[in-house]
Amino acid sequence: MLSFGKKRKPEIDLEQHELLENAQKRIKQKKRLYSHLVIFLIGSIFLIIANKVLKYGEAYDWSIWLVCAWAFLIALHTFNVFVTHKFMGQNWERLQRERLVELQKKRINEIQKEIDTDFPLSKINKKKDQ
Repeated sequence: MLSFGKKRKPEIDLEQHELLENAQKRIKQKKRLYSHLVIFLIGSIFLIIANKVLKYGEAYDWSIWLVCAWAFLIALHTFNVFVTHKFMGQNWERLQRERLVELQKKRINEIQKEIDTDFPLSKINKKKDQ
């Protein structure tokens, strides 16, 4: 039966939601890398033109050093997006999250045991009764 006033929310389970978030994050990473690459190409051309054609600081080839340093940063960025992601991808993040949650639960249980031994409920109830 159709109802015109209400929108039905699509029901997405947790795993599908994580996959969707991971896909969106990967798209943003790749988009930033490609933007960085385009800016690198345009900036490199500008630096070389400023150094060689406009003869700014002509005595020294500073533009080549800047372009090489920037290319190194691009290589690091590319390595981070395509290589590191395989080792530290979605599964690695999930395992780390689960490990941290377990550590937190363990610590909460330890604190709860300390509270129970230091302040047992029977003593508190006796104080209330008196």
